[in-house]
Amino acid sequence: MARAIWSGTISFGLVTIPVKLAIAVRSHDLSFHMLHKKDEGRIKFERTCSIDGKVVPWDEIVKGYEYEKGEYVVLTDADFERIDPKVTNTIDILEFVSLDQIDSMYFEQPYYLEPTKAGRHAYALLREVLEDSGRVAIARIVIRTKEYLAALKPSGHALVLDLMRWSNEVVDESSLDLPEREKVPANEMRMAKMLVDSMTVDEFEPKKFPNRYREELLAIINARVSGRELPKIKKVVPARGKVVNLMDVLERSLKERGEKETKSRRKRGAA
Repeated sequence: MARAIWSGTISFGLVTIPVKLAIAVRSHDLSFHMLHKKDEGRIKFERTCSIDGKVVPWDEIVKGYEYEKGEYVVLTDADFERIDPKVTNTIDILEFVSLDQIDSMYFEQPYYLEPTKAGRHAYALLREVLEDSGRVAIARIVIRTKEYLAALKPSGHALVLDLMRWSNEVVDESSLDLPEREKVPANEMRMAKMLVDSMTVDEFEPKKFPNRYREELLAIINARVSGRELPKIKKVVPARGKVVNLMDVLERSLKERGEKETKSRRKRGAA
């Protein structure tokens, strides 16, 4: 059973739904320690002052904001306490909006919401109405001492609370040098659509795409630990070349795609 990291209620109108917040995704990145090459001793990083070069204990460290190059203003604990959001243990729904109105770049970190026994019926009702209407709830939530904007949306049998980025955290595309909208040649558009259609599947299956980097790195680690010969890992080097004619590239892509499909059908037939 997933461990709850927060407990509270969903609140909209006069409706309250007691829920628990649980982790929805876990990182499986491998972590490494920095070691001394000569004797494999762990490397320690000390807090040193850039002025006198001495090690600084935690009780002498304060937080400073660099408002100009090399100029700092120091903030005290009391300064931060002034603006600490009030901990209410409530997911306060502010409004509802169609999911397609929210740019996916705003979504940052998903969590599952699990109802308590007393909130199961109201939880199911909110889940069904969101799914039926194609809408998500926009809410505010305080976790520990930090306030977040969040989207509440259905996912299978669960309600998911997706913590969101604030508007000033998303970089505006106007800062990029992007091509203008233009009339695409009909033959290029037709060929590109054919290539997309040939690569389209009916359902996304995440398990079809393993984390190859992690698996290969683990294979090397296990070989090192057991003293075995390192595994042979085939490296795929992408072809690099200047695109001279887009139509030629599309045609070659379609041809290669067709050859792959033929081989795949033969394998399935042989099996």
